Amino acid sequence: MYDKTMTFTVPDDKELEMHRILTEVYDALKQKGYNPISQIVGYILSEDPTYITTHNNARSLIRKIDRDELLQAMVKSYLAD
Repeated sequence: MYDKTMTFTVPDDKELEMHRILTEVYDALKQKGYNPISQIVGYILSEDPTYITTHNNARSLIRKIDRDELLQAMVKSYLAD
């Protein structure tokens, strides 16, 4: 049934947009006094938007990012030579 490996790719322009959005969300969380890394991780794991502040439209922005694409970009960045 599932005998072939699936491939998954994210275009570079999509990665740049995700980076821009994450940076804005990070800044908004920091401005409101939250631990941005913990809040973003909570959102990624649960997809619960209440982890993200509405300050500077951050909650709406982060919902524009596909979590699968974000995780792929993060793993790629972490493992890049």
